[in-house]
Amino acid sequence: MYFPRLPDWAIYSAVVAALLIAAIGRRESADAPAPPPPTPGEEGVPLGPASPFDPQVVVEVAGEVKPSTGTAFSVGEDGAWMTARHVVDGCPSAAIVVADGRGVQARVRVDPRGDAAVLTTEGGAPALPLALSAPLRRGDRAFHPGFPQGHPGEATSRLLGRETLVVHGRGARSEPVLVWAEVGRTDSLKGTLSGLSGAPALDAAGRVIGVTVAEAPRRGRIYTTVPETMAEALAASGRRGPNAMPTGEPITTDNYGRVADGLRRDLRVAQVVCLLA
Repeated sequence: MYFPRLPDWAIYSAVVAALLIAAIGRRESADAPAPPPPTPGEEGVPLGPASPFDPQVVVEVAGEVKPSTGTAFSVGEDGAWMTARHVVDGCPSAAIVVADGRGVQARVRVDPRGDAAVLTTEGGAPALPLALSAPLRRGDRAFHPGFPQGHPGEATSRLLGRETLVVHGRGARSEPVLVWAEVGRTDSLKGTLSGLSGAPALDAAGRVIGVTVAEAPRRGRIYTTVPETMAEALAASGRRGPNAMPTGEPITTDNYGRVADGLRRDLRVAQVVCLLA
């Protein structure tokens, strides 16, 4: 019987393949198993502490102080208010608006390290309760009642995580902030949320968990101070904040507009203006 002779290249290829298979088979394998799938949206996951690895958001603050408006909220019935630092920083004269065309002059104390400021006036309004030690979880909802674009309005958001706010220009600094995804607002409110700066970020029980300080309109993001910034600003002004328990109805996506109207009507949330004279 005749068997055809294989070409030399086929024989050499078979020998090389056999040697390669033997070498691979003897190699040590110490691969780790695949990681578990991520939690959808990571909702409900506890929010960790601030970290140098947190993403950054950069804000440019003009060096020149200009007339501006923002939002403030009561933290003391004797006339203590809180707002965002950049609303009143360097302001020659600040006032809490109590009625159309009427305001009460406010003394300003800014937090040198965070975007918060404490205002004091003669007389005040019922204070909003604080929840500065409550644990935060991704997906938590917040409500932001105030005066966007200089008019009554509000927004609601869901907590995404932490970032680092880097401020360039006047009051340059960096600080940890909470980042929220905007999920709703007043029906008639279009465009920017400018003027909502300084508004309280309220949890579903109506307690303050942060101060609204910035927005990223194209990304649909709202930024607030971390609770620690509020606590430090209050301590620096000689205050600890109200310990009163919330008394109103729970805040939901169905009633947050009505709740915000009540807070503004009672002046627990008020407009603050920065004047140059």
